[in-house]
Amino acid sequence: MNDAPLRRIVLCADDYGISPGVNRAIRDLIERRRINATSVMMLGPALDRTEIGALQQAVKANPDCAIGLHTTLTAPFTPLTLHFRPLDGGMFLPLGAMLLAALLRRLDREMIHSEIAAQIAAFTERFGRPPDYADGHQHVQIFPQVRDAFLDAIKTAAPDAWVRQCGRDAPLGKRLNNPKALLLDTLSATFRKLSAGSGVASNPAFAGAYDFTRQNDFAALMAQFIRDLPERGLVMCHPGFVDDTLIALDPLTHQREREHAYLASDDFPHLLAAHRITL
Repeated sequence: MNDAPLRRIVLCADDYGISPGVNRAIRDLIERRRINATSVMMLGPALDRTEIGALQQAVKANPDCAIGLHTTLTAPFTPLTLHFRPLDGGMFLPLGAMLLAALLRRLDREMIHSEIAAQIAAFTERFGRPPDYADGHQHVQIFPQVRDAFLDAIKTAAPDAWVRQCGRDAPLGKRLNNPKALLLDTLSATFRKLSAGSGVASNPAFAGAYDFTRQNDFAALMAQFIRDLPERGLVMCHPGFVDDTLIALDPLTHQREREHAYLASDDFPHLLAAHRITL
């Protein structure tokens, strides 16, 4: 008999608000107690009063589920603040251009801060409280320049919230096989230092990054993600049902359905039990 204590982790479904199909899949997993956090895109097209109310009802069935802000600063979404720059056709810059601008220090910190503050305020107004935590769509919160503004805005407007960092202490050889994870680790190193210096709590480890363009075996990936994940480590996931709204906005489509199918299956709780993990 294994008497080792259970490790508690966070399994966070991103992108609530991007489409009705994604919303339904996330609520289903909350009600099944298969996830314990979801990040809400205040700029998403599927975030009317009905969708917010439905999420709040789902969380009543799973009170341990946290609701966070999915800070959005990349195309094809548009800012809440009137004078945000730079834009591309009225939208935020695409991911690659946004990352390059951040690395070259071409962003305006005050504009970034104002936009993030506006998204926090929108969340607080519509949910009746600040977010439990905050992260970023396409990991924008850890980008240079953005991270300073992000942490300052969170500390001011949501002082009890924790933030997502996207690094994990893993051997370099393993990270070299996953360029995306290596980039996230590199950017997160500075983010963690800034977060700690600001007195803003963050998750101790992160997993969930993989090549969404390939038809991956999500069961095998999840086993890899949770292996050796420490207490309070966070796994990111993107469950959803494909609909026209999602297809128009995001290239990650049918993989979302594969993620939902696995997380809703009996195999997933068996995996957690085998690794002595609980959400």
